[in-house]
Amino acid sequence: MKDLDCISVANMRESDRLTIERFCSGRTLMYRAALGVFRALDWAGQTAIAVGGGNNGGDGYALACILARHNHACRLVKLSERLTEESAYYAQLAAALGVPMEPYAPGAFYGCDTIVDCLLGTGFQGSLRQPWLDAVREINESGVRVISVDINSGMNGDTGEAEAAVRSDLTVTIGFVKRGLVTENAGRFLKRLVVADIGIVLAQQEAKLCAAQEAEAASGHLPCPPWLQWEPIDVRSACERELEQG
Repeated sequence: MKDLDCISVANMRESDRLTIERFCSGRTLMYRAALGVFRALDWAGQTAIAVGGGNNGGDGYALACILARHNHACRLVKLSERLTEESAYYAQLAAALGVPMEPYAPGAFYGCDTIVDCLLGTGFQGSLRQPWLDAVREINESGVRVISVDINSGMNGDTGEAEAAVRSDLTVTIGFVKRGLVTENAGRFLKRLVVADIGIVLAQQEAKLCAAQEAEAASGHLPCPPWLQWEPIDVRSACERELEQG
């Protein structure tokens, strides 16, 4: 059984940068990330996608495009109007596909069957501010299925610590497992974790996760937490053609 890489937020950022610089556009990586989330579960009912302003939010806009192309009902709940170039591309495409969009307000998630958390990425540190804190609380109190993309919003990607964070039924982390997601702290916020392998080239090897529950300290391995699904979702060969063709 192949070991899984477990890396820091800084290493993930550099790996992402190098991959975009040498191999693949950021737009394509964003689509692959969204496709990994799409393939992670069966979609039914109404989905609300909570989006922030960074690339994590962009994953949500791209996911909305995929859901719309596959005739799954969804809507976007926005907590920021500040978008990266890639995020803006998928936000415009989602609008063209007729996906409803609304700014966050109390009650925005009412009536949905699934909430997708694309609010904050792995670089978040500190405490949640308003209206982010209210949105996270409302997601946690919704009683519906919750999916977090890359990391649970509000969680520190290196330590798993959080004063408040989204509690997910499933977290689909992108590229590689982040160190914070395998800590005891993270176990308070997520039930299941899976990796979407989108073809990011690792800038620097760090730790490896081993399938055994006991860490092999001498070889630099970390134990696999019970919430990690060992087999990644492989979307490395995915490209924008699938999105364009629906």
